[in-house]
Amino acid sequence: MLNYSNIFDNEGLTYTDYRKLVDNLLAAGETTGPDNSDAMLHYTKMNVQRMNRVDKTTVLNEETLNVIDQINGKYHFLVISEGWCGDAAQIVPIINKIVAAASEKFDLKLVLRDKNLELIDAHLTNNGRAIPVLLILDENKELVLPKWGPRPAILQSLLAQWKTENSDMMLIAEQLHGWYAKDKTQTTQKELVTVLKQLL
Repeated sequence: MLNYSNIFDNEGLTYTDYRKLVDNLLAAGETTGPDNSDAMLHYTKMNVQRMNRVDKTTVLNEETLNVIDQINGKYHFLVISEGWCGDAAQIVPIINKIVAAASEKFDLKLVLRDKNLELIDAHLTNNGRAIPVLLILDENKELVLPKWGPRPAILQSLLAQWKTENSDMMLIAEQLHGWYAKDKTQTTQKELVTVLKQLL
């Protein structure tokens, strides 16, 4: 039985500390997780730029702000992530914006997937350890909703389609990040609103 409270309190990093960890590892020629190959370092470097951009440009839309406003009670957001993960770079900053918009209602901690295999294995996507995964805990830090992630449903379908058309992961990553850039966080916000509405 997973102890979410213990994971949140003792393993979790704040968003600021998570960003610092990724930056510090990169400066040392490493990334989160066991694979410090050139490819993983390249992904991580790109993801730092992506997180910076999403941090700067994301504005929560009216629907998102309205739902946040209606929520009563205190919730803890636990996100499973890694610095090298492209989807995490596009999504985690949006989750952080939601938490920052109502810090009296929400707080956020991030844990690294590869250091928390028991946790990710309890929240697999199609039998894979896909990330990011958002878990919402109640005031007592017990899980209250099914997980959300690792990406919006429409993108999940597109990704499956792209993988049947092509085996070049670099090209697929380009398509993925092109989709996020065009979407400007709107689909991600819409899906997160659907999750948040379950807390009303």
